[in-house]
Amino acid sequence: MRRIMVIGGAGAGKSTFARALGDRLGLPAVHLDSLYWEAGWVEAEEAVFLDRVERAVAGDAWVMDGNYSRTWPMRLARTDTLVFLDVAMPVRLIRVFRRSLRYRGRTRPDLASGCDERLPDRAFLDWIMRYRLRGRPKALALMAAAPSHIACHHLRGSAAAARFVDELPALARPAQPVSLRA
Repeated sequence: MRRIMVIGGAGAGKSTFARALGDRLGLPAVHLDSLYWEAGWVEAEEAVFLDRVERAVAGDAWVMDGNYSRTWPMRLARTDTLVFLDVAMPVRLIRVFRRSLRYRGRTRPDLASGCDERLPDRAFLDWIMRYRLRGRPKALALMAAAPSHIACHHLRGSAAAARFVDELPALARPAQPVSLRA
């Protein structure tokens, strides 16, 4: 496992999982949210975002978390492992609120500088609640269609995600930070 793609709904624990997996394997974690958002929660221009993702994907090794399904083909072309964190919607909602309170007024470690955490708005809550109907089927279809050389892991719940990381052999070398901002 050298290039790991992590997907799942908002609040599934993708960034936390990517950091833990990266630490365990000595691989850098790349958070797509930090490549997409500019300071003040401004969306990056599409060409800028895709260039950042392309440069990240070109790296020798990474654990890359985030959905952004339009980037799936370029990420899948270089991935050797695909992990789908499939966490129930009530758990994801609670996590989103907890992280909003924990980081309120500050930038989370998986976001670009200047994206201070705030309480989720109605549109984001709706998106979280609709994930099971729209995003989850897309994630399952991606796993089903993944080329045979890609190891696919469908992890249902937090305990399965923690076990997955814990059962991997730890490597001694620390992960190197990745900076892909233009």
